[in-house]
Amino acid sequence: AKKMLSDLNAQGIKPILITEPFILTTSKKWQEAVDKKVLATDASGKPFKYDFYFGNTGLIDIFKPEARDWFWNIYKDLVNQGIAGVWGDLGEPEVFPSEAVTVKGRADEVHNIYGHNWAKLIYEGYKKDFPNVRPFILMRSGYSGSQRFGMIPWSGDVSRSWGGLSGQAEIALEMGMQGLAYMHSDLGGFAGEYNDNELYLRWLQYGVFQPIFRPHAQELVASEPVYKDIVTMEKAKKLVELRYQMLPYNYTLAFENHRSGIPMMLPLFFAEPENKELLGKSDTYLWGNDFLVTPILKPAATSADVYFPKGIWFDFFTGQRYEGGQSRSVPTAEDHIPVFVRGGAFIPLTGIFRNTDEYSRNMIFMNYYFDPSVKNSTGQLYHDDGKTPDAYEKSNYELLTYTSSVDKNSINISISDKLGKNYSNIAKYYELQIHNLPGKPKNVTIGNKKSVCIFNPDNKTYVITVEVKPGDTK
Repeated sequence: AKKMLSDLNAQGIKPILITEPFILTTSKKWQEAVDKKVLATDASGKPFKYDFYFGNTGLIDIFKPEARDWFWNIYKDLVNQGIAGVWGDLGEPEVFPSEAVTVKGRADEVHNIYGHNWAKLIYEGYKKDFPNVRPFILMRSGYSGSQRFGMIPWSGDVSRSWGGLSGQAEIALEMGMQGLAYMHSDLGGFAGEYNDNELYLRWLQYGVFQPIFRPHAQELVASEPVYKDIVTMEKAKKLVELRYQMLPYNYTLAFENHRSGIPMMLPLFFAEPENKELLGKSDTYLWGNDFLVTPILKPAATSADVYFPKGIWFDFFTGQRYEGGQSRSVPTAEDHIPVFVRGGAFIPLTGIFRNTDEYSRNMIFMNYYFDPSVKNSTGQLYHDDGKTPDAYEKSNYELLTYTSSVDKNSINISISDKLGKNYSNIAKYYELQIHNLPGKPKNVTIGNKKSVCIFNPDNKTYVITVEVKPGDTK
């Protein structure tokens, strides 16, 4: 196992281990757990044993200090071996008989806070023993306030069906408003033998525009793209690539959530608080402030009804312009779900790479969605080293602000840079792509110098290359 973890890390793969709070009576750890008195007990104080689907087991008493220390030391050893995160499964706990007793009370009294305290154990362990590492804590169960431990929850063993997909956006939106912004689902669905490539791809298409992109399923039907047929695999590959390209925008959403608590997935009534008809609407949502997303929830759909909040919106894939404040029926496509960008938005993207270690913050593909009706707009891009816990609070960050002003004859775009005192700035190269211009600009000026723009026929944008050195505002 140690060599496997070492080999994976050497290849740039960050292993995350599935762990569970059960100790089987057949486990090498069973007698140690009994001797250390780290298990929930029966009424007489003996280790409580019961049958679970994988065998006869006991349960770690997560509320007992000695048990917490014992459990954390297992994790600590795994971190030292090279794991990059912890996946806590079955932490409701899935089976927790009423007769079991913990130091905080009987099973029925503490059942709902077990997962919360499990996440707390891991979070506090990292803070104590690995203070310079951001913990990755994926948990199936939590409680109010679990977000303070950085918990990443998911919606459980959801049915691998169109019905299973249909409720996922609503679940994520509701949980986001309760503070748990990283709620997500097993992309493609988890349970059942239903093998439907259309369903699989529609789920992954939705997955690009929600907090965690993570296919996972029972072994009955493989969830990894590499095991699909060549056509499905190629389509899935493009979605994975798009997810990586979205990293600058998505990372900025994560920063905004960290700073203010605002969810990354937003219900439509965040855009129009006065519109009561939007209060129960979840079939379309905002991904951050500037993306509008409508998942496809039925097979063979040729159109989708979309409510466009007030403003101007552009189809992310075709550039089609839509007026807001109304519902429209829009055509669907096989390779993507309906996604729209707010007029006036600045959308930072990056190139395609294999993992986040290859992300470069000195090359930015900035997309500005021009519309003459949007006279002024602002966007932001957040950077840090991707590793330091609480980098913003430690002044180890960079916050770039982009502003536009539009009049009859010109578009003015400026870039300003706010640096934390402990952050090392670098020169940046922008490929500024301006969408929806009616024609080629007569003049382009960067600072006081004339420049040029090039028409890109692939996405019908005008491209301006800009270098911004530390301290410059262009």
